[in-house]
Amino acid sequence: MQPPQQPIRANGLGDLVGGRGGIILIALIGLFIYWQSNQKEVPFAPGKKQFNTLSVAQEIKLGEESYLQILQQEQGQGNTVLCADEASCQGDARVLTEKVRAIGTRLQRAALELENDYRTEGYDMPGVVEQFDWTYYVVDSPTPNAFCLPGGYVAVYTGILDITGNYDGLVTLDDVADENKLAVVMGHEIGHALAHHGAARMSTQQMMQIGQVALAVGVGDMDAGQRLAVLQAFGVAAQGGFLAFSRDHETQADKIGLDLLVRACYDPRQAPELWERMGEIGEGQRPPEWMSTHPASETRAENFRKWMPDAIAEYERRCGALD
Repeated sequence: MQPPQQPIRANGLGDLVGGRGGIILIALIGLFIYWQSNQKEVPFAPGKKQFNTLSVAQEIKLGEESYLQILQQEQGQGNTVLCADEASCQGDARVLTEKVRAIGTRLQRAALELENDYRTEGYDMPGVVEQFDWTYYVVDSPTPNAFCLPGGYVAVYTGILDITGNYDGLVTLDDVADENKLAVVMGHEIGHALAHHGAARMSTQQMMQIGQVALAVGVGDMDAGQRLAVLQAFGVAAQGGFLAFSRDHETQADKIGLDLLVRACYDPRQAPELWERMGEIGEGQRPPEWMSTHPASETRAENFRKWMPDAIAEYERRCGALD
């Protein structure tokens, strides 16, 4: 007696599409189309594109909500937001706040000028500088931090002022006597907002979540061990891509910030020195660059040195000779 014959697979692709592989394949194709159809030019970074599903109005709204929430959290943790009450804004708090706002105003003007320069060169610039609700506060906290949320909502923490100032371990008003290194930090953070990096990051995270859900459905009939292995592999791959994506954003923001510096007549030569300081502070505590959201400080300093000849030439053309 002959053993029963196995049915012939007449159409391997059809069988695949009919099973869980088909669900995964269809989901991946859909995600790829969605990704491609939402690629947008990166403002202030000619030739670059990024995945972004948010409008500028949505960005500004989200930025404002997050900004208020962060400042309230800081106050709840005992960190004073300087000059949050303008009526009682005086002394060192007023000096620091006015200094940060003055630097911000110069960088805003530089951003508007850069935006117009790009338009003159034929690039399609959406005019984000005029749409943003530029706001600046200083947070009295030892955390060495600064950020600019979508919409132009800027916060500078006093903990970063010694790094951008005298670098003597103390935070005093002397640290803001020379504005150049603080302008480097603020220009970088503003660069993120101008380039819609926050919106791109949120859009990418949402797409990764959708992909994970689709994959979970597709592997739903696997045994628990196989399913976990597949989902973990997807997570590792997605995280690796996201880290590389974040490092690219940091490099873009560094270059945009440098372009703003020279147009605002801040000394661009201060940038590599600042990142060398940052490297000293984090020495021995940093993960390898490929595992980090930020390029290594040495990489950033080297990038600035590569860009420096053009930056100095542009500075001297606009602002006069550097000492």
